[in-house]
Amino acid sequence: MQIARVKGTVVSTHKVRSLTGMKLVLVQFIDDQGNPLDKYEVAGDTVGAGINEWVLVSRGGAARVEDSSANRPLDALVVGIIDTVTVENRSLYSKKEAERVY
Repeated sequence: MQIARVKGTVVSTHKVRSLTGMKLVLVQFIDDQGNPLDKYEVAGDTVGAGINEWVLVSRGGAARVEDSSANRPLDALVVGIIDTVTVENRSLYSKKEAERVY
């Protein structure tokens, strides 16, 4: 899994049938210092992540293991919304703190 931040939503009215009803979000990956990377990806979202939330993203074949995404052409799936991230006893991210900023 990788840590990413939800930057926006992706709407596609014309798509393969298996993606019907799947929410799609644009995520930007985060490094171990909390800095955004230059890498973006479209991911399916079945957990209801919102804009600017930090999330856990499962990629590749692991993105299709979840029942809700099985047999869907997904390379990335948001599998969790992050509450906190701590690295070397230092808070890297806190959802409560981020909600105050936004």
